[in-house]
Amino acid sequence: MKCALVTGGSRGIGRAICLKMAEMGYYVLVNYKSNTTEAENTLAQIQQAGGNAELLQLDVSDKEQIKEVLSKWIENHPDHYIEVLVNNAGIKDDSLMLYMEDAQWENVIRNNLDSFFYITRLVLNGMLLKRYGRIINIVSLSGLKGLPGQTNYSAAKAGVIGATKALAQEVGRNGITVNAVAPGLIKTDMTEGMDESEMKKHIPVKRFGTPEEVAHAVGFLASKEAGYITAETLSINGGLYS
Repeated sequence: MKCALVTGGSRGIGRAICLKMAEMGYYVLVNYKSNTTEAENTLAQIQQAGGNAELLQLDVSDKEQIKEVLSKWIENHPDHYIEVLVNNAGIKDDSLMLYMEDAQWENVIRNNLDSFFYITRLVLNGMLLKRYGRIINIVSLSGLKGLPGQTNYSAAKAGVIGATKALAQEVGRNGITVNAVAPGLIKTDMTEGMDESEMKKHIPVKRFGTPEEVAHAVGFLASKEAGYITAETLSINGGLYS
C-alpha cells in the first residue's frame, strides 16, 4: 500500500493536498493536532471522492510524540510504505523582534523547522529501503523574502529551504527527490484578517491564490514525471515576489 503522509492536513492548504494525494491514488495519512472535527471533515471528503485515508493525530512540535505515534504506526503497518511526505504543518505568531517573547520564537521554530527534521528522519528510512520517494516541504514567501514582524517564521521557513537543498543532495542517488513549495497570499485561515482588496493591488495577477492551486503544484512534484526536479523551491505567489 503506497501512502502519502500530509502533516497539518485537516484544513486549508493541507486539506487540499490530502484530496490531491487521494486523487492520485495514494492512501492518505491525514495528520492533525487537535481539531478532530475538521480532520474528520477532510477524511469524509476524501472518502466521498472515492479515496482511502485515515487520521493520524500527533503534535508535530513534540519530538517524543512523533517518535511514539509515527514510529508505532510504521511498525504496525509493515505492508504500508510512505512514498510521499508533505511537511505542511506550521504556525505563525507575529511580532516585531524587539517585542518578541521567547515562547513566540521557540514555538514557531519547533512547529515549522524542528518538525521537518523529526518527521522526515523517521519516514526517510522506508524511502531509502525502497529507493524511491518524494518529500515536499511547504515553506513560504516569508522564508524567501523575509517579512517584518516575522523574524521567527521567516527564520524557520528559510531553515527548511536550506535543509531541502542539503537533503536533496544526500538522497538523490536513491531515487528520492526533495523540493519545497513557497505559497504567497493564499485564501486560508492564515490570511482571513487581511484586506484582500488592498493587498491584491500589489499582486500582478490581482488576486489571492487558492489552496487547490498549491495542491496542484505539490501533486506535480510528487509525480514520477518530476523525477529530475530536486532541491528546488517553487514559488506560488501570483508574481508578488521572484
